[in-house]
Amino acid sequence: MLIIGLTGSIGMGKTETAKMFARHGVPVCDSDATVHFLYDKGGLAVGPVQALFPEAVVDGRVDRDLLGRAVLGKPEAMKKLEAVVHPLVGLAQREFLERAAASGAKMAVIDVPLLFETGGEERVDVVVVVSAPLELQRKRVLARAGMTAEKFELIVKKQVSDAEKRRRADFVVDSAQGLAHAEAQVVAIIEALKHRPGAIWTANQQHARDRAGHGDDGA
Repeated sequence: MLIIGLTGSIGMGKTETAKMFARHGVPVCDSDATVHFLYDKGGLAVGPVQALFPEAVVDGRVDRDLLGRAVLGKPEAMKKLEAVVHPLVGLAQREFLERAAASGAKMAVIDVPLLFETGGEERVDVVVVVSAPLELQRKRVLARAGMTAEKFELIVKKQVSDAEKRRRADFVVDSAQGLAHAEAQVVAIIEALKHRPGAIWTANQQHARDRAGHGDDGA
């Protein structure tokens, strides 16, 4: 199974692009949705986040706006948060990939906003970056409820630049020309990859088999 890492800076249209892959039969793991689940009442991240940032938990849920105020522009606080959240998201991604492989999927998408920033490109076979011009990106983001120019700048600062992401991508989806144009690019990517084998998943499965074998030997 081929693992596709889908990424892009805030406001680039990554969420819509992920939906396009799903519409064309490719299983998609939405990392942002996973974080929402982890932050909801009963989520595995609520307790650890409350221990670090008690002001960010309200009625048993992590309030993302309050959490943002606690960590944005504060590198040490952000590192502490990431140390809690990233392993939980990684576990959810592995479980998703296991389900996708068991279903017979030939490829699967992991939608990861900070793919390059977290070294995630090493855990996928192919990287797809969603991109748009800066002014369009800014317009999209500032139209969101609760977003400010200052908050936008803080978010962008902690992300790898769009130019660098495009340089490191295997494929780029241009989201500036409308949904139909973007979807045509997604279809072309799926077509280009449909016969490509996935090295990462094969290696992971072999590693798991090797570990199981060592366990059988009593090691």
